[in-house]
Amino acid sequence: MDKKWNQLLATMEEQQLDALLITDPTHVYYLTGFACDPHERFLGIVMCKGQEPVLIVPVLDADKAASVSSVQRIATHTDTDNPYHILKQHLPAGLEVIAIEKEHMSVQRYEALHEAVQAKRYMDIGPTLREMRLIKTAAEVELMAEAVRVVEAVLREGVSRVKIGVTEVEIVAELEYQMKKLGASGPSFSTMVLAGEKSALPHGSPGTRKIQAGELLLFDLGVYVNGYASDITRTFAVGEIDDELKTIYNTVLEANMRAIEAVKPGVTFGSLDRTARDVITDKGYGQYFTHRLGHGLGIDVHEYPSVHGQAEELLQPGMAFTIEPGIYVPGRGGVRIEDDVVVTEDGVNVLTTYPKELTVIGV
Repeated sequence: MDKKWNQLLATMEEQQLDALLITDPTHVYYLTGFACDPHERFLGIVMCKGQEPVLIVPVLDADKAASVSSVQRIATHTDTDNPYHILKQHLPAGLEVIAIEKEHMSVQRYEALHEAVQAKRYMDIGPTLREMRLIKTAAEVELMAEAVRVVEAVLREGVSRVKIGVTEVEIVAELEYQMKKLGASGPSFSTMVLAGEKSALPHGSPGTRKIQAGELLLFDLGVYVNGYASDITRTFAVGEIDDELKTIYNTVLEANMRAIEAVKPGVTFGSLDRTARDVITDKGYGQYFTHRLGHGLGIDVHEYPSVHGQAEELLQPGMAFTIEPGIYVPGRGGVRIEDDVVVTEDGVNVLTTYPKELTVIGV
């Protein structure tokens, strides 16, 4: 068994667990290499003391699971089976304590589980899995770097299609076509292209707004490649923009670069947020930086940790997250510049390489 399973076994011993059940498809992939979307069907790994883990999958996914999963014991269920009865067959008699993923499990599934297994206590294995995923291996970092390489190629293609009169959604369609063409399994979140005053909406929705000269154009996109996510934001000038928009851009760029320069083991996430926020506040735009500095990145595009001003966790080598300060002035426009970074033994590895200086496009 590899390091991941040994960590779970150690947790079982420490918490005196009879069994653990992992049902989040993300964690099934993390532990086994088998990825699928089971929809409403049951998917899970059950692990008991002294036994090899069992992967329980819908029967229609059995062949794929057998070909890629590192877990060799595979059980299946059909659409007419009760999967919890099949699960019970792989649990010890007189089950006392089982750990589940409380954040992932719905009340309905918990009730079905309890009816079948009648455990006396249900512990939470979620925090253990979160801590395991926090430190990326060199192999994971390389997978993330490949996802970055693909999304940057996608962005270059998308930017080359920008011209006056094209709509936001037309550019989004081009970006998502390029994602598949260039090797991504798909976007890691809803692709965002926002023009002019809409760029001041941190989570705006692309629409039929046409791109015009003299405004900002914000791209926020990411892809999945081999199960790992990338996430990048760049903001461009469409033709010549006014001095205020240039000041906003340069302020965000300075905040982004200062925060990246501050990344090293032993500092806190909160200090990174404050470093970027102080730059923006000192230029008079503090009220327009309305979100945290960043978020964890890996198998999920948003995962632990949250990089905000009150986060006092210490950075450690192998942690991966985004740095994405922004200024959003209603009615005028917004700028966000986002990079993906990994903490190294003595500093930072910036995975994103797409240029950040203010660039004029579309003319």
